[in-house]
Parts: sequence; C-alpha cells; structure tokens
Amino acid sequence: MSLLDTARNALNAGGRNGLASTERRDPIGLAVAGLNRLAGTDLLDRFGIRKQTEETVYRVTSAGFKTLGATSRVFARAGKATKGARPATAATSTGVFDLTPSEDDQMLVDVVTELADEVVRPAAADADTACEAQAEVLEATVELGLPILGLPEKVGGISEERTAMAGTLVHEALAKGDMGLAVAALAPGAVATAIGLFGTDEQQQTYLPAFTEPAGDTGVPAAALALTEPRVLFDPRTPQTTARREGDGFVLDGVKSMVPRGADAELFVVGAMLDGTPALFLVESGTEGITIESEPSMGVRAASLSRLHLDGVRVGAIALLGDPDGTSYAETLRLSRLAWCALSVGTAQAVLDYVTPYVKEREAFGEPIAHRQSVAFMVANIAIELQAMRLVTYKAAGRVAAGKDATREIGLAHRICTEKGMQIGLDGVQLLGGHGFVKEHPVERWYRDLRAIGVMEGGVLV
Repeated sequence: MSLLDTARNALNAGGRNGLASTERRDPIGLAVAGLNRLAGTDLLDRFGIRKQTEETVYRVTSAGFKTLGATSRVFARAGKATKGARPATAATSTGVFDLTPSEDDQMLVDVVTELADEVVRPAAADADTACEAQAEVLEATVELGLPILGLPEKVGGISEERTAMAGTLVHEALAKGDMGLAVAALAPGAVATAIGLFGTDEQQQTYLPAFTEPAGDTGVPAAALALTEPRVLFDPRTPQTTARREGDGFVLDGVKSMVPRGADAELFVVGAMLDGTPALFLVESGTEGITIESEPSMGVRAASLSRLHLDGVRVGAIALLGDPDGTSYAETLRLSRLAWCALSVGTAQAVLDYVTPYVKEREAFGEPIAHRQSVAFMVANIAIELQAMRLVTYKAAGRVAAGKDATREIGLAHRICTEKGMQIGLDGVQLLGGHGFVKEHPVERWYRDLRAIGVMEGGVLV
C-alpha cells in the first residue's frame, strides 16, 4: 500500500462529516459543535435562554481560546557557537532563461501534486470548518520529507544545494490542493530552513535533530515563523516586539499574530527589535511568559492561526538566530514573501482549473455560458495574469537559488501576486455566479485564502 493510499484510508476512516478517532479538535470546534447540537433542541426556548446561547457562540468563535504555550520537548544543548552548515549555491546558470525543472525537482513536484490531489484537496473543506489540519494529512507531508526540504545533507536534510526553486514548486503544488493545509504542513519546515540558513553549529545541533531524526512518538515538532503583528499599518521591517539584553541572554516583549499552528508549536522563530535593528530569536514554547490565543481568520483557516503573546520571556544567548545587524531578518522576510507568492500561484491555478470546465458545462439561455464573450474574456484574463504571477515568482526563486540578490524580483512578485491573486479569486467567484457564494464549491474558500497574500508575513519560507 502506497503512502497516499495509507493517508487516504486514515482520512476516510472519520467519514466526510465526522472525525477520525485520533483527530484532536480545537476548543473552538468542540464548543461550537456542542452548542449547535443544543440549539437544535427546544430546551433553549423552554428555558428562555436562546439569545444568551447565541451570544455565547458568537463570543467563542470570535475571541477563541487562550492558553499557555505547548509543553516543549527538551532540546538538548550541544555544539559550539560557530558558523553552521549552509546549503550550497545552485550550479552557475548558462545565461539561458529556462524555467524547466530539473529531473529531481520534477519527480518531487509530481509526488507532491499527487498528494495534493488525492489527500489534501478532499480534506480541505473539513479542515477549513474545524480550523485545524487533520493529523493524517500532516503526517503524509512529513513522510515526504517536506520539513527538511531546505536543509543540507550535512545536517540531516535532503538537499545538496540551495533549494529555492524546488521549494517554490512544492509550495505551488501543495497550495493547489489547499492553501490553509499547505501552510499548516510547511510551517515546521520554515523554522528548520531558517535554522539551516542562519543557525550556528550549536543551534543546528540543538534544534535540527528534532526535525531530521524525530524520536519515538514525538514526531517532527510543530514550529512557526512569527513575524506579523496585530497593528494598523504594520511594517514587518520595524516590528514593535522588542528584545533587550539582560545578563548573557535576552528578554522579549510583544505580540505576534497569524502564527500557524501556534497552540501546538514547540518552537518559534520570532522577529523583534534589538538595539534598534530587527533580529530573529529562537523561542521554545515552554518558556515562561508565553501565552497563545486563537485568532479565527477569514482565510487560511486550516492553519489554525494564533496570536503569540510574549510577556517578559527570558531566553539565553543561543536564542539569537543569525546576524544581529538585520541582514538575516531581511532575508527571512524576503524568502517568506517568495513562499507566499508560490502559494498564491498554486491556489490561482486551482481556480483556473475549476472554472474552465464549469463555464463550458453551465448553460444559460440554451448554450454554455463560455460562449459569452464577457465570460470567455474573464477566464482568459485569469490565465494571462496567472502566467505572469508564475514567471516573476520563478525568476525570483531562480536568483535566490543561484545566490544572487533577488530583492527587486521578490518585491515585484509579491506585488503582482497580491493584486492579481485577489482578482483571480474574485473573478472565480463571479464566474460561478450564485454557486460562487456557497460552500458547495471550493472557489469561495480559495478567494478567502488568496486575500491572505498581502497581509501575511512569515509562517512559510522557501
């Protein structure tokens, strides 16, 4: 039995509308499920408490839960604080503009595409409703090695050279199944990749074995890259979260928002201002002063987005990840935006693949609506803009893989994918008419997900 067959069987064991016996619902899902069942009886009217119950449902779904950080595994300190292993730069380009994936990249993309089609896509609607990714789906992505895709072989990864192009293709392929589940599955790999790119020997030997050689039943740890903050006109280059030096360590204060799988995460990479410059810090979830609050969102709901509160969180000298001059932070921000561009390309492709046959089969006034010029032009425009998004994203990824400065290219890709991605989602809903407004069709979910590209920072990393 193949990996995909195993994952499918485990997922289907819970039924379309049920939960697998091993699946853990978040507190919001359990509370709302219970209250909904209660609302279906006449008890509320009999005792005159229906209004109060409805208000409770509203408060629970809007405010969510608040809890301490997940109990972190013990990350054993090891090694010395010298420069760690880095992935090698990709082979020098011949100068020919060729976006054809290598044979290895194509094999990887084919496997991830099959996973997205046969496992991720069928699970997406339930995960969106429950605001949580199914354990079986996450396990399937771990089996494929996605959390260690960006790590060099020297530290237990699977890459011989910089994998920005392969990572971009994987993000795109997985998001074609569902962006929310893709973010949930790729979040631990973002932390591992950041440690592989910027970590010292001590940091890599302390934290990476949990990703490359998970022991027993603990598995690969949930982890999250936390850069976004909940404030108006947020600029990721100037976070309000602060880090001050104290003794031989640091004290962190602030709030991070839209953190993937925050309630389950055992390790965070947090962006904070240190001596007036943005820097990255490794923070274990069991550290005193950490509180996690659920953050129900419009889109990317399967990623279980959370708010991370840091109140006097004390970390050691090992916590500082990369250079304190802001270069590592800036590179992390750029690579995260590249990852979101790739996710938008995959989701936009899903929209195009769905609406194209729909407009050919849907009839109005005795003929397919695709015969209407306005409809045909809208579908064609989606295809044109999608190809533009893909080209600028691939070009940026190619420059990153070659070790070249890709600041301009990533900036262009992020701008185009933000604007055109949202437009493609909107057009997809429009093309389905009334069907685009209901959850029977997945396009409304893809539209909600595509709106995340312009507001999410961190979370994923190429």
